[in-house]
Amino acid sequence: MILLIVGLALIPVEAATKSNRRRARGPVKPPAMVWHVEAIDGRVLDSKEADAPINPASVIKVATSWWALEKLGPDHRFVTSFYARGTIEPERGQLRGDLVIRSNGDPDFQAENAFLVAQTLNKMGIRRITGSVVVDASFWIGWENGSQGTNPDADARGAQMAARLRSVLDTRRWTRRTRTAWIEYATRTGAPRAPLPSVQVIGGVRYERNPAATTLLFEHRSKSLAETLRRFNCFSNNDIERVATSIGSASDLAVLLADRLVAANAPVIIETASGLGENRLSPRQIVAMLRGFRATAEGKGLPVERLLPVSGCDPGTVTGSFPRLAVPPFATSLVAKTGTLTSTDGGITVLAGFLNTAQGEVVFCVAVPRAAGRIRLARRTEESFVLDLLARSGGAMPRTCGPPLLAPDEDATILGGVTASRGSVTSATTH
Repeated sequence: MILLIVGLALIPVEAATKSNRRRARGPVKPPAMVWHVEAIDGRVLDSKEADAPINPASVIKVATSWWALEKLGPDHRFVTSFYARGTIEPERGQLRGDLVIRSNGDPDFQAENAFLVAQTLNKMGIRRITGSVVVDASFWIGWENGSQGTNPDADARGAQMAARLRSVLDTRRWTRRTRTAWIEYATRTGAPRAPLPSVQVIGGVRYERNPAATTLLFEHRSKSLAETLRRFNCFSNNDIERVATSIGSASDLAVLLADRLVAANAPVIIETASGLGENRLSPRQIVAMLRGFRATAEGKGLPVERLLPVSGCDPGTVTGSFPRLAVPPFATSLVAKTGTLTSTDGGITVLAGFLNTAQGEVVFCVAVPRAAGRIRLARRTEESFVLDLLARSGGAMPRTCGPPLLAPDEDATILGGVTASRGSVTSATTH
């Protein structure tokens, strides 16, 4: 290899040549953007290819949230019911038979919620189940990454969910991640570190599409839908598809949006409720969607900050992907939803939301199509667009942050299941 002597350093000729080529090309050219910006009163302030159909990626989650608010209401709580299919023997600390779980589709049931279940079973005197953990088709625990990770085999998926629940109920099956979750849960809730909540399941796991149940032990009621949606939107979690499952299909969502967003301007194509796949909306339609979503939320008593992340306030994709907007003097001026696809449709990044400026609030959508291989640069370009928009509008104005995000178990409740006698249950409400 031929070396060039530069000062006291030896630089390979190949490396020097590559460096010279980069300098010869000049600065990296910013990727092409499309956008649409309106004042809060509807006046168009700035626009470029506003009616071009683009893939909105995870910004579709705003539409799913809008749909869920209208169908279920912000105070809706998902119920997971726990039944004894057998006989309770408190003197032996066991349920002789199966623990049957029937759910109406809680989309954010996690290990922390299973800790609540184990604690409740222990308070009832149940530390051992001779039969199986049996779950239905609507019970989920943990994450799957939406349609990308959902097992299409219903039997296999159900068995996986039952196995996950069993592994959290029984401390002997805890993984390192489960132990970490328990420590965080116990610290936050003040739960005693010992004895650990544990239920041994002797008979394994089973999935039944619609299991028969006998004795109701207790019900687990999730936190409110509004809090659930906020967690999904902050972290752009694709399992928001589970919310949609309880209210309709992606085609139903497409019909709703086509009716609300003036589809004649551009096609409305919705393949998934999470934004995975090949969906289509235009920047102008995305702005209209944001307006409709906010109007519905405020009509139900919820400011938009209670459903979408605020830059510099909330964890997740807005603060993490657009760091310059998360620090003073720009922090808290933006409440928005991000969207990113690394390869689908040639890759795309999208940022859409509401921006507080000295000249008034604006609603906008900016996107970089064909962003595959340069996602980071695309986000920086969008961030610069928003900063320039703020500069042209007199600077940033702060907005109120929403309250801290709730953990999966916070504000969830257990109804019933405080005490048990042989073969029967005495119900009461616990929190």
